[in-house]
Amino acid sequence: MKQFIQAIYVVGAVMTLCGAVMYVTAWPFVPYIYTIGAAMVALAQINTPSLSKSRNVKRLRRQQIFGAVLLVMAGAFMFMSHGNEWIICLTIAAVFELYTSIRIPQEEAKEGL
Repeated sequence: MKQFIQAIYVVGAVMTLCGAVMYVTAWPFVPYIYTIGAAMVALAQINTPSLSKSRNVKRLRRQQIFGAVLLVMAGAFMFMSHGNEWIICLTIAAVFELYTSIRIPQEEAKEGL
């Protein structure tokens, strides 16, 4: 099951990246590619269990899930196409995802996991 979640995460991340990069082409299916990829990333992150009992790791996991929800929300903003709100939402989500991807392993290493 763990490999399946990792596969979903990788495929979703590639789809999200491709959707964000191909937005400039104005291809009508780009928002679908991005949103499906972002949903796959969010599902993989939500379904990844955390073995840590630390409050810091639990807080970081909530931030990580919030970042994943923002990724999906950026996809919803892509469909509106009134402006570039989706870029702002994607940037905030990327900051959350980057921060938590660095801090969670550090906190788990402190705990000895």
